[in-house]
Amino acid sequence: MGLGLGGPERMEPLPTRRGVIASTLAATASGLALGAPADAAPRREGAPPAGPAVRRAAPRPLVVLDPGHGGKDPGTIGAAGTYEKRVVLAAAQEMRRRLEAGGRCRVLMTRTRDVFVPLASRVEFARRNGAALFVSVHADSAPGARGASVYTLSETASDALSAGLARRENAADAAGGLNLPTVPAEVQRILMSLVRQETRQGSVRLAAMTVGALRPRVALLPNTHRQAAFAVLKAPDIPSVLVEIGFLSSRLDEAQLNRSAHRAVVAGALASAVESYLERPGLGMAATG
Repeated sequence: MGLGLGGPERMEPLPTRRGVIASTLAATASGLALGAPADAAPRREGAPPAGPAVRRAAPRPLVVLDPGHGGKDPGTIGAAGTYEKRVVLAAAQEMRRRLEAGGRCRVLMTRTRDVFVPLASRVEFARRNGAALFVSVHADSAPGARGASVYTLSETASDALSAGLARRENAADAAGGLNLPTVPAEVQRILMSLVRQETRQGSVRLAAMTVGALRPRVALLPNTHRQAAFAVLKAPDIPSVLVEIGFLSSRLDEAQLNRSAHRAVVAGALASAVESYLERPGLGMAATG
C-alpha cells in the first residue's frame, strides 16, 4: 500500500510484538498447543529424522523517524521566517545518519523531502514496517517557551502548554486503531490492554533516556517530560515519543535551530537515547520489531 511518504525505502513487514501475541491467541482459540507450530505435519514412518534447525540472525530493530509537517503544511513559522518543516527534516536526517553509522538499528523516515504526509499515514507506515520505536521531531511555538522537551501519550494533558501543542498538531488528522485478530471480544480487550500497557512503559523509558541525553547538551523546557494526546503517538504497539527540539517562537531557539552545528548536537543526543533504549536488556519483542 503506497502512503505517499516522499521516497522512504520499501521493506517487507517484520514480525512485531502485536503479531506474536495475536498468533499465540489465535492458536489458543483454535485449541492448538502453544509450543507446536500450527502447520507441523507428522513425520512419515521410516523417514530420516529432521536435521538441526537453522537459526537465522534476528534483524536489527527498526526505528522510524517522523519529521513533522511538510509540503502544504509548514508548521510553525518563526519570527525570522524559519519554517518548522525544514529544520525538523534537517535534524531528523542528521539523526538518521548517526543511527545508521552506529549500526545498532535500521532507520526509516516518514518523509525524506518536502511533502505532506497525513498523521494517520505516519503511524500506519511505522506499524506496517514493524517499527520497534517511533520518534516524531518538531519545533513548535508557545508564548514564552524555550528549550527542548519530550512528550508521551496521555489522553489527559500534563499541562496547558502540552494540551495546546497537541491540539495544533492533531488539527489535520486522526490516528488509526489496533487491528486485532479474529478472536472473542473479551480476548481482544485483554490483548489491547496488554499491548498498550507495555507500549506506554516503553514510551516512558524512551522519554526518560531522551531527556537524560539532551540535558547536558542543550537548553531544556522546565518539566521536560510532558504528556498530551498527540495523534502521532497513538500507535498502540510501538513505544513512541514526540520531541520538540526547540520553539521557533523563541528568537534564541530559532537562531540555534538554523545552525547545522546545533542541530547536529541535538541529533546526536536523540540518537544516543535511542541506542541506549535498544541496548537495555529485557525489552523482548519491543526491541526486535
